[in-house]
Amino acid sequence: MRPEPGNRHVALAAVLGGVLLGSVDFLWIKYLPYAVGNLGNSSAVWAVAAFAFGCWVRSGRLRAAIGAAAVLVIAVPSYYVTAALVQGDDWAVLWAPTSLLWMCFGVLAGVLFGIAGVWTRGPGWRQVVGPALPAAVLFAEAGLEIRRIGEPDYGDDPVWDALIRLALGLLVLALAGRTNRQRALALVAALPLALAGLAAFLLAGFR
Repeated sequence: MRPEPGNRHVALAAVLGGVLLGSVDFLWIKYLPYAVGNLGNSSAVWAVAAFAFGCWVRSGRLRAAIGAAAVLVIAVPSYYVTAALVQGDDWAVLWAPTSLLWMCFGVLAGVLFGIAGVWTRGPGWRQVVGPALPAAVLFAEAGLEIRRIGEPDYGDDPVWDALIRLALGLLVLALAGRTNRQRALALVAALPLALAGLAAFLLAGFR
C-alpha cells in the first residue's frame, strides 16, 4: 500500500494539477474531434478531476477539499492563458466576471468532490455516496444532453454526448468501487443524486 501524500506533496500536486487540467482541457477541445472533444466543455469532467484528487489524497477531508478546490480554481486561468498563447485570445478574459464566476464554482465543486474522493475509502454510507457523486454528475449532464436531442440547434448530436457521459459514469463507479456490492449500491445512490444534479443544472441556467 502506497504511503499517503504529505501536505507539501498535496499543495504541489494541486498547483501542477490545476495548470495541467486547464491547459489540457483547452487543447482537448481545440484539437480532438467531436464528440470526444466536446468532453472539454463538460463541467462534470472537472468535478471528476476533483474527485480523483480526493481519492489520491486518501485521507483528511480538509486537505482533500482545499487541494481539489485549488486544482479547479487554478485550472480556470490556466485554460485562458493557454487559449491566449495558442490562438491569440484576449488576455483580459483572465479577470473577466465569467472567469471569476467559474472560479467560485470551482471552489464549491472542489470541496464537494474532493471530500467525495476521501469518502470512497471511508466507512459505512460514505463509501457508497463517495463514488456515487461523480457518477451522478456525469449522469446529470447526460440528462441535459438527452433533453437537447431533436432540437433544431442540436439535432442528433447530443445522443453521442449522452452515451459518452453515461459510459464514463459507469466507468467511474467500476474504478472507484472496491467491491461489487459497493459499486451496485453506489449506482443505486447515483440515480436520485443525478436527478437532483439535473435539477441544479437547470436552475443554474444550463439548457
